[in-house]
Amino acid sequence: MEAFERFLLDNLPHAESFHPHYDTALSQMLTAGGKRFRPALLLGVVRAFNPLLLDAAQHAALAVEMLHTYSLIHDDLPAMDDADLRRGFATLHTCYDEVTAILVGDALNTHAFEVLSEAPFSDHVRVRLIRILAKNGGSDGMVLGQAIDCTFEHTKLSLEEVKFLHTNKTAKLIAASLQMGAVIAGQKQLENSLYEFGIDLGLLFQIQDDILDVTQTDEEAGKPTNNDAAKNSFVTLLGIAGAMREADKLAANLTTRLENFDERLHAELSSMLLSYIYRHK
Repeated sequence: MEAFERFLLDNLPHAESFHPHYDTALSQMLTAGGKRFRPALLLGVVRAFNPLLLDAAQHAALAVEMLHTYSLIHDDLPAMDDADLRRGFATLHTCYDEVTAILVGDALNTHAFEVLSEAPFSDHVRVRLIRILAKNGGSDGMVLGQAIDCTFEHTKLSLEEVKFLHTNKTAKLIAASLQMGAVIAGQKQLENSLYEFGIDLGLLFQIQDDILDVTQTDEEAGKPTNNDAAKNSFVTLLGIAGAMREADKLAANLTTRLENFDERLHAELSSMLLSYIYRHK
């Protein structure tokens, strides 16, 4: 992912003005690090089928990372999780103020689509990528999941409802990243199977995150932990042992499906995913 990090640093959003810190804040959470999991998935699919398109695909990977980062900035706001740490750094609303955090999140959200609109693809591919990212990151995707998460914070949900919540809040953007990679690489026949794989991968990602929330310190996680007692997490609902069983079941299913993918795709995704799939062990 070194190429992606260089591309990100070369294409950070800027807005020069007399504002004392807005321009700095725009890129602060983007450069704070992170797993870059979603860009890696998108680029992995492109690399498997059409590595000549990797340079162009960096634009789409950056758009996904910008949208994801906006969601984290807003998730940390006092009206939501009220977190003071993200990626090992102070959150924007604690660094500056709540207004700055809200507006930077808004800016990264819209800038993600500006980046996609200028990506070096055909008009048809650009429109498809914009639609996939908007659909999964917007009102019937990530935002819906966040709305349910906040509204039902002190109300116990069923397992199916918790899965619905996290399918929208977390899994759909992961699934969209894989599908966008297939669109760029011209692998239309793989779009649906990669999207469905991404949904289950996203649920596993969330279960793992819930487990780490109760097994890691703030310093280890780079964000506040042991903070989900009132939330509808898989650990709150199932306990640690139950969440681990659910994770193992999903991991086994994903491993089988991964082995059935095209050899090139399997090679690209397996090393990235297998270590992650079993990281709670």
